[in-house]
Amino acid sequence: MGEQPIFSTRAHVFQIDPNTKKNWVPTSKHAVTVSYFFDSTRSVYRIISLDGSKAIINSTITPNMTFTKTSQKFGQWADSRANTVYGLGFSSESHLVKFADKFAEFKEAARLAKERSQEKMELTSTPSQGGAVKRNELSVNRSGKRKESAPGDLQSPLTSESINGTDDERVTPDTPQHMEPRAEPSQNALPFSHSSSSINKHWEAELAALKGNNAKLTAALLESTANVKQWKQQLAAYQEEAERLHKRVTELECVSGQTTVIKSQKTELNQTIEELELALKAKEEELERLKAEVESANEFQSQKDSLSEKLQETESRNQVLEAQLSDLEQRLESSQLEREAFRKSLRSLLELLDGKIFELTELRDTLAKLLEG
Repeated sequence: MGEQPIFSTRAHVFQIDPNTKKNWVPTSKHAVTVSYFFDSTRSVYRIISLDGSKAIINSTITPNMTFTKTSQKFGQWADSRANTVYGLGFSSESHLVKFADKFAEFKEAARLAKERSQEKMELTSTPSQGGAVKRNELSVNRSGKRKESAPGDLQSPLTSESINGTDDERVTPDTPQHMEPRAEPSQNALPFSHSSSSINKHWEAELAALKGNNAKLTAALLESTANVKQWKQQLAAYQEEAERLHKRVTELECVSGQTTVIKSQKTELNQTIEELELALKAKEEELERLKAEVESANEFQSQKDSLSEKLQETESRNQVLEAQLSDLEQRLESSQLEREAFRKSLRSLLELLDGKIFELTELRDTLAKLLEG
């Protein structure tokens, strides 16, 4: 919608003498139109007055401004940004009261708009949205900060109706509300880069864990291999001892007729053999378990290799996406430069149109005076 006039009146315009800071200096030879404007894109209220093609008032209303009625037909306010004090002389007290009421109303609206913008800034700067703040700062750094309007710089066209206003109030039916700012394309690219780095960290952590498990299993495998060799030697020794005992039993049975003694010895020998067989079975079971652990270690190694390949693929894909992101950023910067150049040319055309409109307005006033004379 841009900037629109919402109230107009006529008054003689004065500025404080910059040297003495005491005397009033008239900036218009006759009563001119003084209008309130509202910029819906920034929620900013301004007081603008033109004398021909020259802007004699261009003051942005801030919450700390105060309009003071110094007499029945004269009021003033200080603009710290313009480093001056403006004074208005009205034709009647009712016009002064209306202007002062509108000043207070728009001052309160400016205060509320400032509070809303501060609340939004506080919401966007919370820890849960820290990345969103950085994206907004990056977007602001690329697109450029908006500057406050300086005195004499008109940022929107003025219609003939707003310039040739009467002493009555002119209010638009609905004042546009504050519009939400649009997201930059670059803001949509940053979260992906952040997620890819998180994925890389996740795979690296898993790879480190697998390396640790692999080292432990390798040490256990070496230890179990040494134990197996020792157990095989013990088993061979037990088998030799069992054969020797069997031969000894046979010899005893043949030589001695003492059946009872031989049976008792045989029983003892059989128990010893059973114990050795149980120990051998336990060792075999432990050997099978170690073999299973070795197989699982090999599986972990294969998983580690596959994860390494996936990590390399992710890194290459991340590099491609970063190249695409830089290309998009360059395109965005070029489009912003083109848009800024178009805005500058459009603003110059609008200023030229404003000058022509005011010239036509003066011509109309002159012709009206001639007709009346």
